[in-house]
Amino acid sequence: MNQDPPETLLGRHMSVMQVVIVAITVGLNALDGFDVLSISFASPGIAREWGINRAALGIVLSMELLGMSIGSIALGTLADRLGRRHTLIASLLLMTLGMGLAAGAGGIGPLCAWRVLTGIGIGGVLATTNALATEFSSERRRDLAVSMMAIGYPMGAVIGGLIVAQLLKHHTWHAIFVWGAIATAAFIPAVLLWVPESVAWLSHRQPAGALERLNRSLTRIGHGTVKALPPRAIQVARHSLLELFAPNLALRTLLVTLSYFLHITTFYFILKWVPKIVVDMGFTPSSAAGVLVWANIGGVTGGAVLGLLTQRWTLRYLTAGFLILSTLMVSVFGHGQNTLAGLSLICALTGFCTNGGVVGLYAVLARAFPASLRAGGTGLVIGIGRGGAMLAPIIAGYLFQNGFGLQYVAIAMSSGSLVAALCLIMLRLDQRGVTPA
Repeated sequence: MNQDPPETLLGRHMSVMQVVIVAITVGLNALDGFDVLSISFASPGIAREWGINRAALGIVLSMELLGMSIGSIALGTLADRLGRRHTLIASLLLMTLGMGLAAGAGGIGPLCAWRVLTGIGIGGVLATTNALATEFSSERRRDLAVSMMAIGYPMGAVIGGLIVAQLLKHHTWHAIFVWGAIATAAFIPAVLLWVPESVAWLSHRQPAGALERLNRSLTRIGHGTVKALPPRAIQVARHSLLELFAPNLALRTLLVTLSYFLHITTFYFILKWVPKIVVDMGFTPSSAAGVLVWANIGGVTGGAVLGLLTQRWTLRYLTAGFLILSTLMVSVFGHGQNTLAGLSLICALTGFCTNGGVVGLYAVLARAFPASLRAGGTGLVIGIGRGGAMLAPIIAGYLFQNGFGLQYVAIAMSSGSLVAALCLIMLRLDQRGVTPA
């Protein structure tokens, strides 16, 4: 291998171990999807056991998103300082601890605290896995690898939902978090065994013992070693979030953050309100759960299709197209359907478009920031985006409460995806990153 390992990896075919690493990031992202749906499944049992009202329950439901915002920003920045692997393992330990403690929580206060702790770990995982999927991929397969990583979210929601449904037939809501803790803990040895430190991070950051660690990473993924580290780029030593707003990055950071925030607001309107809306249309709660599963199945399909299309189409225009289709389909969803089959089909198509947009935005993030700021930049964008996730059900609920019908609310909430598409159009993608037009 030549003396610039990251560039060499970009130009070579991916080894089996590189594919395995990307597959592990898919599974890690699925934990996020499971977690979001698990608290929704657990909430009726929690409310019944503790006798709490909807307002208190709403606070519990929002705590994980608060933790994710904190974790994405704080641990994403830490991953740029201390490395991807160590930060990922620490994040998984926080998730395991938080889920395990949530299973034994005896009141709202402790449960909220453990949900925040779990969310912090998830936020760190999200920021770190995006960087890992990017940095262990070839240039040709990078967008596809990141897309596959991102569809882990709806996969986790679908598979986790099926598991939770079976658990609740024989156990209380506590079992959901026990299972979540076990599933999360199972990923820790997988990361220790098969995920080495990022070649790009070691080459750029060059910590103590960097050459030995770099060669160990290269060997583990099936590539040759190097005799010396590549020349170290001139850089600001702080590696702080302020670098994301330097003159050469400020517009880029602003536009990708705004695009992600706005589309996530639309995305979580569907994710959080579908069950309630379906019941209000006259269908049973079990039917509503089935419709949500179809929305996530559509999401898996949409993410996979976008990933495959990135091999032939320009990422920026492709993602913007999915965002525009999201605007259309959320508006169509607001028109309502007379049959459960029709409603399931519309929700599946809506999930196809909305999650395809999320997957595309993850791929954009992978190219938006240099290696020295990739995890921190991704963490910042995801962290702020989770604020949009928190606002989405609140804004929609306020509109419903003030007498606006479903069609109006759906059109209003779908506008986030449309403006997000406009933000993407203001960017120009090249093969190495995103350059403001």
